[in-house]
Amino acid sequence: MRLSVPDTLTGMHRVVPHRPGRPVALYVCGPTVYDKAHVGHARTYLYFDLARRFLEAEGQRVHHVVNVTDFEDKIDARAAQLGLGWRALARREERDFFRDLAKLGVRAPHDRPRASDLVPEMTRVAQRLERTGRVERVGDEWIYTPPVRRPGVNFPTDRQLAAHAVREPGHPFPSRPDQSGAFMIWRRQDPPKASWPGPWGRGIPGWHLECFAMASRFLGLPVDLHGGGLDLVFPHHYAENEIALALEGTRFSRTFLHTAFVLIGGTKMSKSIGNLVPLRSVLDTTEPSALRWYLLSAPVDRRLSWDPGALARSAAEYDHVRASVRERLGREGRAGEGAIAERLSQHIRRDLANALGAERALVRLHEWSDRGGPRGRARMGAAERARARASFAAIGDRTGLVLA
Repeated sequence: MRLSVPDTLTGMHRVVPHRPGRPVALYVCGPTVYDKAHVGHARTYLYFDLARRFLEAEGQRVHHVVNVTDFEDKIDARAAQLGLGWRALARREERDFFRDLAKLGVRAPHDRPRASDLVPEMTRVAQRLERTGRVERVGDEWIYTPPVRRPGVNFPTDRQLAAHAVREPGHPFPSRPDQSGAFMIWRRQDPPKASWPGPWGRGIPGWHLECFAMASRFLGLPVDLHGGGLDLVFPHHYAENEIALALEGTRFSRTFLHTAFVLIGGTKMSKSIGNLVPLRSVLDTTEPSALRWYLLSAPVDRRLSWDPGALARSAAEYDHVRASVRERLGREGRAGEGAIAERLSQHIRRDLANALGAERALVRLHEWSDRGGPRGRARMGAAERARARASFAAIGDRTGLVLA
């Protein structure tokens, strides 16, 4: 079965490509490691975890890459506040970030490159962009201004921009039409901040060059599936897609998937704003599968409002389903449960194939647990019990939920 997801660039559902003999190239934008993961991050990585789980369960190999932005202005600022070097802070937060995701059951990527390890590649990308003749110096920064491209090739930067951009620190809307797609490729900067020798003096390459360099090195362009949170569409994914168009004549990815935000008090949960719920603090009091249940309870492209009461209800639903699985697949389970479990597993497989419809899968599980088991006196035999357990193991493998 093929996986179809909503492609943010085209606005249409697209089947994730399957190239015979080659793994699916999955590139997910990773964290800027200056603080802990929050539940908004968790929801984004959960959906890409679902995508990987589905593809692998269907027998497709996946090469999964998540980058780590380990030098950036926010890292420098927080490191200075804490009296740490930027690298020490970044390593500490990187370790904690991925540890928290692992506790949630998110599968580790096959490669997790750090930006600081690929500065030479990023610098070469900057030099290639300069040779296009579209780079100019503005103070201590070197700015690339893209050409006008036909609609649909890249994300919009005009009146439609508001559909894909977020007004918050670090993601300003352009003030003039001629600035709408411009982005920095190099900035002069000296230690103790992150700094490397470069063709324009000591400094740092621009953030948007990072993912192009990493995806080119580890996967090759275009990748098959790429994305992150919706706030990355502009300017980050716009810029990296422009780099691919300018230097390779191809889009960065065949398919772009962006997850909707987790809101708190009606506003996007964000480290930049400070209105966040740390993932670790929730996992200290909530079973990981219960939190997965809650964060996956709305479609991938629909916002979810953080609500402790709704989390508690999700935890109760999950506990009820898990207890039902154990009871109905145990020694007292009735004949006919194996066929029901197999049908349920196939329905959930189709739900996930269609836009990672975990919210529909959760409803099916809840309805199954509420209906009760088959009636009759005959108990399941060993073979049927094994079939039923295999079906729920498949559901657990695809959803990441611990069900047995």
